[in-house]
Amino acid sequence: MIIELKNLEKINIYAFQNDLISWFKQEQRDLPWRKNQDPYKIWVSEIMLQQTRVDTVIPYFNRFIEWFPTIEDLAKAEEDKVLKAWEGLGYYSRVRNLQSAVQEVSEKYNGEVPNTPEEIAGLKGVGPYTAGAILSIAYGIPEPAVDGNVMRVISRVLSIWDDIAKSSSRKIFEKAVRQLISHDDPSSFNQALMELGALICTPTSPACLLCPVRDHCQAFDEGVQNELPIKTKKTKTRDVQLAAAILLDENKKVLIHKRPSTGLLANLWEFPNVEIHHPLQEDREQISESFQSLLDVNIKLERIIGQIQHTFSHLVWNIMVYSGTINSSFQESEEWKLVSFEEMKEFAFPVSSQKMIKLFHEYQME
Repeated sequence: MIIELKNLEKINIYAFQNDLISWFKQEQRDLPWRKNQDPYKIWVSEIMLQQTRVDTVIPYFNRFIEWFPTIEDLAKAEEDKVLKAWEGLGYYSRVRNLQSAVQEVSEKYNGEVPNTPEEIAGLKGVGPYTAGAILSIAYGIPEPAVDGNVMRVISRVLSIWDDIAKSSSRKIFEKAVRQLISHDDPSSFNQALMELGALICTPTSPACLLCPVRDHCQAFDEGVQNELPIKTKKTKTRDVQLAAAILLDENKKVLIHKRPSTGLLANLWEFPNVEIHHPLQEDREQISESFQSLLDVNIKLERIIGQIQHTFSHLVWNIMVYSGTINSSFQESEEWKLVSFEEMKEFAFPVSSQKMIKLFHEYQME
C-alpha cells in the first residue's frame, strides 16, 4: 500500500518537534504513570486510558499498582481480585487480556516487558497503539503511538481528509508520525501529541490561539480546523429492556449471580435479572414468574425502587429495579450466592449493579 503524504513537505519537521516537545516539558500534567519509565506501569496506564478519561483513571491506576506493584504480582493474582481492582472501569476484557499478557511476559520473557515491535505486538490485547506507547515512552524507541487524539492532531496539522473511523486510515497516520517523530526524544514527542489532543486540539472548539504548533498547522492556516478530522458516526446502539431484583432472605442476605466466563461482563457478579420483551404489556406478576423460573424458588417482588440506564458501545440496558424477598430454602452454588451487604464489597460488580446498590440504600433511607 503506497501512502502519499504531500503535505509533509510543507512542514519544518525539526521546528515542529522542537515547539511540540518544549511545550510538553513545560505544560505536561503531573500524572502518576509519568513518575518514571517503568514499562509495566506505562502498559497498565495505556490499557486503562483506552475509552476512559484521564481524571477517571488516576485513582484506579493508583489502586491497581498498590494491589499489583509488579508484573509477577499481577501474573499470580486471582482473577476475582483483578476484576475487583478494575471494578467500575468497564471493558473488562481489557484487564483479562492484560493479565494473560503479563503471565506470558512472566513465563516467556522472565518478567521483562519485551522491547521489540515484533515481540510486544504478539502479546494478548497489545495493539499497535499500546505497543508504540510502551516502546517509545518506556524504551525510547521511535515507534508511532496513534490513537484518536493523535489522529485528530495530525489530521489538522497535515490537513488529512481521510476518515479516521476507518481502520485503513490508521496506516496513513502511522506513516505521518513515523516521519515526524523525534528520534532524540520519542517519549516526549508521542506523549506531547497525546497531551496536545487532550488539552488544546480538542474535538470541538480547538484552542488554536494557545497551540504551540499553530504555525505548523495547515488546517489552521486554511481555516478548516473545525472541519477536521473526518469521522463517520458509529452504528446505532440496540436497546434492551431488563428487570433486576435485589432479593433478601430472612437473614437480610442478598442474592447475587456470577455471569458466564465468556461474553459481556464475563465473571462479574450481578443481581438476578430477566429480559422484558414487551415492557408495556408485562406486569409484575409475569416478571415475578420469570424470576421464579430463573431461580427455581419462590420469590416476592415488593416494589419498583427505580430505573437505571447503562450504555455499552453497542447496546443500552434500560433496567427496572425491584426490591423483594427470597425463600430461605434457596440452595447456593458457585454461580449463586447469598451475601451480606458488607460481604458484597469483596465481589466485583459492573457499574449497573453498583447503581442498583445505591438505589436500594437510598430506598431504605426513605
